[in-house]
Amino acid sequence: MVKRVPKGRVARGRKLGMLAAGQAARGATARLSMIGRSEHAREVLSRRSTLDSAEQLVDVLGNMKGAAMKLGQMLAVIDLDLVPESHRERFRAKLALLCDQAQVMPFSTMRGVLEDEYGSLGRVFRDFDEDPIASASIGQVYRAVLRDGREVAIKVQYPGVEKAVRSDLRNLALFVKLWKSMWPALSSSALIDEITRNLEAELDYGREARTQRLVAEHYRGHPYIVVPDSVLEHCSDRILVTEYLTSKPFGHMQTLPDADRDHIGEVIYRFYIGSLFERGEFCGDPHPGNVLLASDGRVGFIDFGLYNRMGPADIEFERQVARAAVEHRADDLYALLLARGIVDPAAGVDPVQCLEYIWAASEWNLADQELTVTPDLATGALLAAVDPRLAEFSGMRHQMLPPEHVFSRRADFLTFGLLGQLVATRNWHRIAREWVYGDEPVTEIGRTLARRASAGKGV
Repeated sequence: MVKRVPKGRVARGRKLGMLAAGQAARGATARLSMIGRSEHAREVLSRRSTLDSAEQLVDVLGNMKGAAMKLGQMLAVIDLDLVPESHRERFRAKLALLCDQAQVMPFSTMRGVLEDEYGSLGRVFRDFDEDPIASASIGQVYRAVLRDGREVAIKVQYPGVEKAVRSDLRNLALFVKLWKSMWPALSSSALIDEITRNLEAELDYGREARTQRLVAEHYRGHPYIVVPDSVLEHCSDRILVTEYLTSKPFGHMQTLPDADRDHIGEVIYRFYIGSLFERGEFCGDPHPGNVLLASDGRVGFIDFGLYNRMGPADIEFERQVARAAVEHRADDLYALLLARGIVDPAAGVDPVQCLEYIWAASEWNLADQELTVTPDLATGALLAAVDPRLAEFSGMRHQMLPPEHVFSRRADFLTFGLLGQLVATRNWHRIAREWVYGDEPVTEIGRTLARRASAGKGV
């Protein structure tokens, strides 16, 4: 068991520095053959390097928890096809630890946080199970029963994690060493400020509780989505108490028949991506540990620490970019990116390259065809967007990513990764046209939600 979270900037910086150096060395020595775009897997010629990377990410990031572990979770949601088939299960098992099997802190360590807030646990809880039901990047989750009989889930921050996260953020330059080799534009100071702001917001469980209350109210009575409400009177900056959702985990969903997985995949897509265009807000943290299958068949969503809102002008920009890409209007797309400062006119990137880059990264929801999302597809799209060893789009990876769009892009890729793990099939483009073009829905879920909206019940 982990007894404490290392808090000091020097200690945590040393771990991150060693990780950055190790990853850089592997990147220099691994010989990769990048073939095709989002429809092809990337073949690894060096087997040992990727296995070492997986194990080092878990060992270093997992034990550090805090913001460092969040970086690892971003990798864990993508079923990276870089690992040879003979070693793939071992790789997946390692990365799975970063999703929902992080090392557990003993209850004796966590009790102090609870008692600082409540005094005696018996004052608030009729029953409290000391064995955690989940372990996340900055907190551990328990199941309990309130004095009034309500079953609840309690997320408790690790002691000292706030200092640990802030140490990580002060050491953000070391994170940039990891990211910069994949995507040079991530060295932007404005973008780093946006990442810092979001990760700091995750520390405020009181804020998360209020956000979750608003989201739960929006989806109350929804036919396909359920969000457990927060119990505000028992929440604080370091403790989040929500309704307990009787459910099965994402791993169970992966075993369901095709039709059920397709249905769940569409619900996930609408929740994480559609909400941005429909309400100007979205959850920026899609990963398997945050998606549950409720006992009534609805899809449950939890964890709203990374919850983002986007202004109308920014949403319209994303909509215009999507339309230009769908319609293959390369010159118009280039003009949009140029006007927004994303493309440097002196960089030598032309309109066709811009169009091809966006299609390589987002073909799954741009192409008007039924598509089964596989881990292979999700990995290929991510690597087309960020991997510097794929020379085809090297110029685009040096362009500027506006800070206000960084978490919407993150949500796109991680949602695609989720759908890949689920192996869900839909014409994703036709669903997206509802919010990009205002088209009538073509799926049963879409039609049901349209009828609810026309009746004034929301979506």
